Amino acid sequence: MNQNTIDEGKTLGFVAYLTLLGTLIAFFMNQEKKNPFTSFHIRQALGLGLLYIIIGFVVSSLDSMMVSMSFWIFFSVLYLYGIFGALTGKMNKIPMLGDFFQKTFKNIGE
Repeated sequence: MNQNTIDEGKTLGFVAYLTLLGTLIAFFMNQEKKNPFTSFHIRQALGLGLLYIIIGFVVSSLDSMMVSMSFWIFFSVLYLYGIFGALTGKMNKIPMLGDFFQKTFKNIGE
């Protein structure tokens, strides 16, 4: 992938990490160009957003401040990792789950 493709996809790659609404916006804006850099970050952000909702549902039923804070810190770090990768032009996969997200959402951006 050349630097021009990465530079064109940085903005939408960043937008993808701004909640699930941002992921949808980036997805629809990327439909015309099909930028592979943006598609990569859309897949990562979508997987992270869905995982956040699923685990958040379980954590909210536990009613423990310590578990809730750990959950928030964990996902904040993962989102910042993704955002940093998008802004610096790197295709950093989310640790442990990035490959799974890429395989699961492989049809996005093709």
